[in-house]
Amino acid sequence: MLGAMKKRTWLSWSSGKDSAWALLELQRDPSIELCGLLTTVNETHGRVAMHAVRQALLETQAERAGLPLIQVNIPSPCTNEQYQEAMAAAMERAKGDRIQAVAFGDLFLEDIREYREKNLEPTGIEPLFPLWQRNTRDLAQTMVEGGLKANLTCVDPRQCPTEFVGRAFDAALLRELPESVDPCGENGEFHTFVHAGPMFRAPINIQVGELVERDGFQFADILPATA
Repeated sequence: MLGAMKKRTWLSWSSGKDSAWALLELQRDPSIELCGLLTTVNETHGRVAMHAVRQALLETQAERAGLPLIQVNIPSPCTNEQYQEAMAAAMERAKGDRIQAVAFGDLFLEDIREYREKNLEPTGIEPLFPLWQRNTRDLAQTMVEGGLKANLTCVDPRQCPTEFVGRAFDAALLRELPESVDPCGENGEFHTFVHAGPMFRAPINIQVGELVERDGFQFADILPATA
């Protein structure tokens, strides 16, 4: 008797810990056929939108995950209309590639989930949320104990102390985060870049570069290690 067909799936990839852990969950799911990582890139600066991760590191992540990178280029600044047009083109490509689902690493923000569901509804592509409503404190601890290695690339100083930018996402950081900060940064308190973990074939050697303030956010420039 033939087994059920696997669901051809793209994963919305931010370069951070939540999408990386969603990748691991999907890798473990026998009903899923992972077909690519979908990422929006600021074409002006060659960096992942919001996380500001260099394109070269993004490409290395995809290589370590053993998946093709589906890169959606957006301008800077980018209007909502421009973003919608770029994503609509990506979804046309998805349908041409027989993609049946797009997965997201969202945790509990209902408005974000509704936005994604609304945008995918006309395409017939199913939205998946493998981490939905996990307890974020437990999830953060599971990530750290499970071997995920990441650094904070961006901090919103209105929600999280700027001294955390560039730091490793580890047990010490989780102990020191203020109670008001979600341990997974789901409210936008911080963003991360993942450089090692069970979802990758091999770690990515990195170093933390310059710390800069831009558009009201504090960023750490994550660089490939030189030695």
